[in-house]
Amino acid sequence: MQKELTARGLIIGVFITLVFTAANVYFGLKAGLTFSTSIPAAVISMAILRGFRDATVQENNIVQTVASAAGTLSSIIFVLPGLIMIGWWTGFPFWISFLICALGGILGVMYSIPLRRALVTNSDLPYPEGVACAEVLKVGSGGDKEHAADIEHGRAGLLAVLWGSIVSAVFAVVVATQIFASDVAQTFRIGRRGAVSGYDFSLSFALLAIGHLCGLSVGIAMLIGTFIGWGWLVPHYAALTGDLTTAAGALAQSTWSHKVRFIGAGTIGVSAIWTLLKLVKPVASGLAGAMAASRARKAGKADTLPITERDIPIGIVGLVTLLCMLPIGWVLGYFANTSGLGAHVTTLVIGGVFYVFLMSFFVSAVCGYMAGLIGSSNSPLSGVGILVVIGAALLLVLGVKPYVGPDATKALMAFALFTTAVIFNVAAIANNNLQDLKTGQLVDATPWKQQVALIIGVLAGAVVIPPVLNLVNQAYGFVGAPGAELRLHPLPAPQAGLISSLAQGVIAADIDWSLIRMGAYIGVAIIVLDALLARSTKHMRVPPLAVGLGIYLPTASTLMIVVGTIVGWVFDRRADRTRNPEGTKQLGVLLASGLIVGESIIGVVISAIVVFSGIAAPLALVGAGFETAGIIIGGLAFAVIVFVLYRWILGMATRAAETV
Repeated sequence: MQKELTARGLIIGVFITLVFTAANVYFGLKAGLTFSTSIPAAVISMAILRGFRDATVQENNIVQTVASAAGTLSSIIFVLPGLIMIGWWTGFPFWISFLICALGGILGVMYSIPLRRALVTNSDLPYPEGVACAEVLKVGSGGDKEHAADIEHGRAGLLAVLWGSIVSAVFAVVVATQIFASDVAQTFRIGRRGAVSGYDFSLSFALLAIGHLCGLSVGIAMLIGTFIGWGWLVPHYAALTGDLTTAAGALAQSTWSHKVRFIGAGTIGVSAIWTLLKLVKPVASGLAGAMAASRARKAGKADTLPITERDIPIGIVGLVTLLCMLPIGWVLGYFANTSGLGAHVTTLVIGGVFYVFLMSFFVSAVCGYMAGLIGSSNSPLSGVGILVVIGAALLLVLGVKPYVGPDATKALMAFALFTTAVIFNVAAIANNNLQDLKTGQLVDATPWKQQVALIIGVLAGAVVIPPVLNLVNQAYGFVGAPGAELRLHPLPAPQAGLISSLAQGVIAADIDWSLIRMGAYIGVAIIVLDALLARSTKHMRVPPLAVGLGIYLPTASTLMIVVGTIVGWVFDRRADRTRNPEGTKQLGVLLASGLIVGESIIGVVISAIVVFSGIAAPLALVGAGFETAGIIIGGLAFAVIVFVLYRWILGMATRAAETV
C-alpha cells in the first residue's frame, strides 16, 4: 500500500505552513493579494523527502496540502484589520482570532466536499495552479528517479525556486535601505477643471511573479479595470469637485478611496452573483454524487468506490458542520456581550449562525469556481467579502439597530466585521481545498486523506496568524486606523479598509448606493463582453471579477501584476520554441513561486526588526534627497534582473532537456 498520510509528511507540512503563513500575512497586508503556497511547498517537500527511499508522490501531495493552508487562511487579513481601523481593537486577541481562523477553516473543508464533485471531478475547469503543482510533484517523485532527464529537471526546479527566493529577498533588503526606490509613481493634473490621475509601478518581484501565474487574460482584465478606474473614474470625480488647491496626489487618493472603490465593489458583487448562478446545477449534481457514495459505503461496498469518490463520508461532514456551529455561536455571543450588545445576544447569535451557515456555502461555491478558472491566488475572496459584509450590515440595520441607541453604531459595525471574518475563512479554505483536490486527482491521491491533512494545516496556520498580525500592527499599523498618520509607512490593507468602510456606510446609512449601482452596470457590461468573447474566440476572455479588482485595488498592486502577465506570456511563447515546452514553462512557474516566497519572508523579518528596534526604517542608508536617484537605479536594476533571471531559466531548461 502506498505511503500517503504519514507523520513525517504532516510534520514537514506543518513547519512549511508556519513559515509561509507569516509571509502571506505580511504580503497580503502590503499588496492586497495573497499567493498560493502549494507549488513552493511541493518543491521543498520534494527536496526533503528525496532522502527517504519509500517516499511517494502521494506523500509529497499531503505535505503541499497541509502547507496550502498558509496561502488561504491568511486571507483573514482582508477583514480582521478592519476592527483596528474602526478603532474597536488595538491588537489581535489570540484566542478569539485563533477560533475565528480554526472554526472557519474546518467548516471550509466540510463545504469543499460536496463542491469537489461539482467543480473538480465533473468539471472541465483548468485549475492552473492545481495542475502546475501536480506536474511539480510528478517530476520530483521517487518513481522518476531512474530517469536522468527527470532528475536533471527536478534539480533545475529546485534551483529556480531557490534563486528566485534569494534574488527577491536581496532586492527587498536593498529597497529597505532606500538605495532602491520601492516604486515608480506619479500623479498629475489633466486639463483645467481639476481632473487628476496617476500610476504606481511597485518594484516588487512578488507582484511580477503573481502576474506570471495569473496569465494574460487576467492581466488584460485587470488593466481594463485600472483604465476604467484611473483613466475615467478618478479624473471624472476629481473634476466634479473643482478642487484646484489640494495636491494632485492627495486628491487622487481621496477620490479613489471614497468614490471609485465603491464602484469596484459593485462590479465585483454582480460578477460574484453571476458566478453563483452558473453553479446551481453542478453543485446539485455533486450533492447527489456524495449521497450515492454514502449509500455504497453503508452497503459494505466502500472498496468498490473509485478513489475519486472516497471523501470524508457525507454523514460525518454534516455532523462536523453542525458541531462547528456551536462554538461559532459561542464566539459570536462572547463578542456581542463584550461589545455592549448583550441585551440582543440571542438575536445576534441565532441570526449570525444562520448567516454564517448559508452565506459560507455561497461564497465557497463562487470562490471555488474562480479558483478553478484563474487559480487560488486570484480567486476573488475580497470581492465576495464585499457582498458578505453588506449583507451582514443590512441584517443588523433591520434586526438590531432600531432597538439600540446611536452610541451602539460602532459595536454593530464591529459585529458585522466579526461575522464576516468567520465566513471569509470558510470561503478561503473551501476555495483552496478544491485546488488541492484537483492536484490530488491528477496524482491518484485519496480525497479524504487530503481533507484530514488540510484540517491539520488549518489548525497550524490559526496558531501563527494572530502573533504575526500583532507584529506587523506594532511595526507599521494600518492605513485609516487611529494614529496611522503618525506612522512612516502604514500598511494599506486595502480590502480590510474597503470592507470596514462598507460596514460603516451601511450601518450609519451614509453609503452612496449610486456608486455601487454604477459598478453593477459596469459588471453587467463586462459579463456580456466576456460571454461574447467566449463564443467568438478560443482563448481570449475578460474575467469580470478581475476587472473589478483592477478598479478597486491601488495601481501599486495592479500595474506590476499586469507587467508580470506580459512577461509570463512572452516567456511561455519563447518556451514553445524549446525542445521541452511544458518543462520550460514549469520552470518559469517555479521561478515565480520563488520570487513570491523570498520577498514575502524577508518582509516578515524586516517587520520584526522594525518592532524590536523601534525605528520606522531601521535599514535606511540614505535620506529623502536620494529619492530620484533611487527610482532610476532601482527601476533599471529591477528590469535587468528580470531579464537575466528569465534568460537563465531558459538556458537551464535547455540543458535539462538535452540530458538523457
